[in-house]
Amino acid sequence: MADNTAGKPSWLVVEDESLIAMLVEETLIDAGMAVVGPVARVGKALDIANKSDLAGAVLDVNIAGEVVYPVADALEARGIPFMFLTGYGARAVRPDLRTHPILHKPFLPEQMREIVESLTR
Repeated sequence: MADNTAGKPSWLVVEDESLIAMLVEETLIDAGMAVVGPVARVGKALDIANKSDLAGAVLDVNIAGEVVYPVADALEARGIPFMFLTGYGARAVRPDLRTHPILHKPFLPEQMREIVESLTR
C-alpha cells in the first residue's frame, strides 16, 4: 500500500471519542494534512508532542478523564499551532490557553477546516 502522507504537514489528533476522532481525521486529510493518531491518552500524546515533527494539533480538552494541558504546553513551548475541541464551552479551557482557537462539539468539518487553514498560514 502506498504512503500518501509524504510531504504533507503532520497534525496530531488527541481525541478519545472514536466517532469524533474519525471525523477530525477525515477533515484533516481532506484539508491536505497527514494525521498522527488519533491518540486517546495524554501520556502518549505528550511524548509525540515533544518528539515529533508536527505542523499542528487538534486537542480534545478532556481525554479519558485527564486534561490535555500538558500536551498544549509542550506544543506551545515548541511553537506548534493547535486548536482545542470541547463540548464544555470556552470556559473549560485554561484561561491562559484561550488565545488558541476553540471549536465546540458538535462541529461542522468546514469550521475545523477554516481554523486549520488559518493556523497553517
